[in-house]
Amino acid sequence: MSVDLPYHKSWLEEEEHQEVEDTLKSGWLTTGPKTQKFEEAFKSYIGCKHALALNSCTAGLNLALALQNFDEGDEVITTPMTFPATANAVLLQGLKPVFVDIEPGTLTIDPKKIEAKITPRTRAIIPVHFAGHPCDMTPIQEIADHNKLVIIEDAAHALEAKYKGQKIGNMGNATAFSFYANKNITTGEGGMLVTNDDNLAEAIRVMRLQGISRDAWKRFGKSGFSHWEQTLAGHKCNMTDLNASLGLHQIKKIDRFMALRKKYVSMYDKAFAGMPELETLAVRDYADPAHHIYVIALQLDRLTTDRDGLLDEIQSSGIGVAVHYVALHLQPYYVKNFKTKPQDFPIASNYSERVISIPLYPKMSTGDVERVIGTVKDLVKKFKR
Repeated sequence: MSVDLPYHKSWLEEEEHQEVEDTLKSGWLTTGPKTQKFEEAFKSYIGCKHALALNSCTAGLNLALALQNFDEGDEVITTPMTFPATANAVLLQGLKPVFVDIEPGTLTIDPKKIEAKITPRTRAIIPVHFAGHPCDMTPIQEIADHNKLVIIEDAAHALEAKYKGQKIGNMGNATAFSFYANKNITTGEGGMLVTNDDNLAEAIRVMRLQGISRDAWKRFGKSGFSHWEQTLAGHKCNMTDLNASLGLHQIKKIDRFMALRKKYVSMYDKAFAGMPELETLAVRDYADPAHHIYVIALQLDRLTTDRDGLLDEIQSSGIGVAVHYVALHLQPYYVKNFKTKPQDFPIASNYSERVISIPLYPKMSTGDVERVIGTVKDLVKKFKR
């Protein structure tokens, strides 16, 4: 059976279509006035000093690390329970990712295990706000302050999240957000790096576009022609006005989208409560999650199938599913190059065998959610020991 209830579907309305058409008709397609307007709207939403629009969250992590002037071989602490982009950003700067195991329940980095991984070469921590649930940032910040470490937050999942009432994006040295097609708001491809550091923000503005001191809009726009100067060896990762055209309207819908996410999460939580075959993720007292994905961990000792068997069954019923994640230390690259083993990070290894992500997005209907619930319950009953 083909999938008729996809794992994700973006919600784009007439406003986004009209804005993109307006951008096409304007003749200005790359970084320009709409990108700047989107940056201002995002900065206002987060409550930070600077928001720098990029072509991905990955680019934000790359730039934030590149501008720290770390030495080759310096170490950056992060979690193995993440998308490859997090650690790739470390590797591509000539740095060494050092993994710390996760907390049961939230699947975020365990602050109690960070100190043991700090060496004289440790320079930074990248907390990943898994599934939109904030990491416990107070002890992480205390560790960073004590050891003079930089914090760069991976908030790809965490746009609307709050930690102790404060929006994610105001605690670390820099925070990277994602607007990929399956994120809580989308620009198709895109990301935003936010910071309260004036010097870092100015350097990122230059580095995101080949190290050139003035972008094309400033050089050829309404202010008239002016020469550019290259001041850094930069990257090419600026956002375009075409992408920003979507973001300008998506960001206005955050509250509406979030209300639906919370509604559907509540439906899932209520339906799966008391089912010993399933573990749903915890929400700590300090957290207001962004509810980016809904993750279930199977209690495999209570089932006669494994995780992939259940995934196949759900997919065969016409419902899209995903896995977040098979941890990085289990991936062939790290096994080969870092000699990592499952027992190195036992909690992440354990969840890697058990987690599935079921559909969660605003464009779903309550009927869609009820269908997912019914399918999962029926399959658990089918495979119950």
